[in-house]
Amino acid sequence: MSAHPAILSWPADNLDDLPLALWDAETIASATHGRVSRAFQCAGVEIDSRDVREGDLFFALKGEATDGHRFLDAAFANGAAAAVVDRPIAQPHILVGDTTRALEALGQAARDRMQGTVIGVTGSVGKTGVKEALFAALDRSSRGAAHRSVKSYNNHVGVPLSLARMPVRSAFGIFEMGMNHAGEISALTAQVRPHVAVITTIAPAHIENLGSEKAIADAKAEIFEGLLPGGTAIIPADSPHFQRLRRRADAQGAKVVSFGTAAHADVRLLDSVPASNGGSLVTADMGDRRICYTVAAAGEHWIANSLAVMAAVRAAGGDLGAAGLSLAEMAGLAGRGARLRIDLGGGRSALLIDESYNANPASMRATLAQLGQTEAKRKIAVLGAMKELGDFTPAFHTALIDPLVASGAQIAILVGQEMEVLAQELGKCGESVLGKAVRFAHCRDTEEAIRALDDIGLEDGDAVLVKGSNSMGLARLVARFSAKEG
Repeated sequence: MSAHPAILSWPADNLDDLPLALWDAETIASATHGRVSRAFQCAGVEIDSRDVREGDLFFALKGEATDGHRFLDAAFANGAAAAVVDRPIAQPHILVGDTTRALEALGQAARDRMQGTVIGVTGSVGKTGVKEALFAALDRSSRGAAHRSVKSYNNHVGVPLSLARMPVRSAFGIFEMGMNHAGEISALTAQVRPHVAVITTIAPAHIENLGSEKAIADAKAEIFEGLLPGGTAIIPADSPHFQRLRRRADAQGAKVVSFGTAAHADVRLLDSVPASNGGSLVTADMGDRRICYTVAAAGEHWIANSLAVMAAVRAAGGDLGAAGLSLAEMAGLAGRGARLRIDLGGGRSALLIDESYNANPASMRATLAQLGQTEAKRKIAVLGAMKELGDFTPAFHTALIDPLVASGAQIAILVGQEMEVLAQELGKCGESVLGKAVRFAHCRDTEEAIRALDDIGLEDGDAVLVKGSNSMGLARLVARFSAKEG
């Protein structure tokens, strides 16, 4: 029986010859210079035994506080196919001298074999959201062939782990890079080796360790050091550090594409109007064309983020139409702008804006402005302390009074010792510019804040913004009240 001519003429794809399994034992051993106990294949890579799924490769990493080898039994009980270890075990394994170095080596092997386009994302604010938006856009246009770092896996462990998880058939890889100190992004970008490098914005996050915004800009600009020849640097045109970033990109021979509202921006905002879903309808000029699209996520900061996404998608050879559709569908992420409708019973409800994952002065201003644009009968701001601000801590917390008052919040719950200075300022100001004083409570921790919000009581039509550094644990407050989500 002869084959149908259409089958015989089916176009060949270079990816057809690539393996379907993520890794096999011999490939892992070759990459890590390890020794194989027996043959196996794996479908994923994991470093936390609690997250292991059937067919995963478990890396028994050693940290300052614990040793992953203690959790080998749990990993295999959860379905691990094999483990990377520094001592022989009875189960299938790869024996190496250092499991952390082995993870880095496997990440490099994944990057070496990947034939698609890689995008690196960093910035003081918005990098996780931009990373997720880029993934949504490129995954749509490539029909599922995009890969990205999950959660906020953006450090010296998260980046090699995210690389090691990248399938060989990936058409796009999007990786987030974070830092607390100078030099950290330099090490990460050397592993990622992006074709496109995005800096979302520069703000005083981690200023305690770096000392100034200029130093923060220099640390973020380290991402350009890893750009491949002919690569593109995407930078914020409205930043006061634009020229500083541009010089660093130019020094690496990068093509620079800027985004923002400035007249010199390559991807320039022409207009934005509120959309019915709380987002924005955006019109932008990309030089040779104008595009119009909807951004589902609320807030002016997401308008800027969307411009960065469009610039990066185009630089990566992606589909701008798919990017626009993805932005229109992408609501806020958990801890990063998710809007939760709280069912109060009897047809009554309140809105909770979950920004509990992170906070710095720039993101605080942006989310308070978002609260100001939110229609509500009553506005409540639950604000947790901002960390890693060093000697700038009192000044930055005190400076929140103007955006807080401008937001129209009638009630503020301030959480953490650092918020005491803001509580003192609120106590002094009396009547606000709107003619009513902002009621406030200063709480030591999240448990007190939960009780304070319980005492206030949610009412129909309320909008509650929850914002603070992750270490404040305000996610517990979100979980407590979102349990009633409708």
